[in-house]
Amino acid sequence: MLKTEILTDLYSLSKIRDDYLNAKYLFVGSKGNIGMAWKEASDLFGFELTQSCPIGYEINGVTVEHNLIDAIIGKDIVLTDSLSKDILKDFMNYQITIPLMDTANQNALLNPCPPFFRGEEVSTDVIDSHYFVGYEFKKQLLEVQQAIIIYNLNN
Repeated sequence: MLKTEILTDLYSLSKIRDDYLNAKYLFVGSKGNIGMAWKEASDLFGFELTQSCPIGYEINGVTVEHNLIDAIIGKDIVLTDSLSKDILKDFMNYQITIPLMDTANQNALLNPCPPFFRGEEVSTDVIDSHYFVGYEFKKQLLEVQQAIIIYNLNN
């Protein structure tokens, strides 16, 4: 089931980018509920989604690039998910940093899924950079949830 949070992110992107469905998305994280929800959104809306992760954490049906440096080049939207302590060590070379974001497309955005942890899946400084949109996007969450409730009550 497509998560409300992912719909909110797409809604927020649509408010700032007319071509958000033509953007190239990169999900950096493991096969879990957030990664699977982004895959479902990609399948439904038709945008390009690539995953970057260590071997063994791949999402079936998604293009995977194990080298994060290669994966981020040419991407418009970078997505992350928090990592459990038991797999954090496996992802130590997959932290999103400002130098990495500098290699993405011009005007690239970083949208980590909360809770995100500075110094783990994202560097401390990248959260304070112009790339980061996480807090602004989450402001729309209640609005989208209410729209879904109203839609369901009327159908």
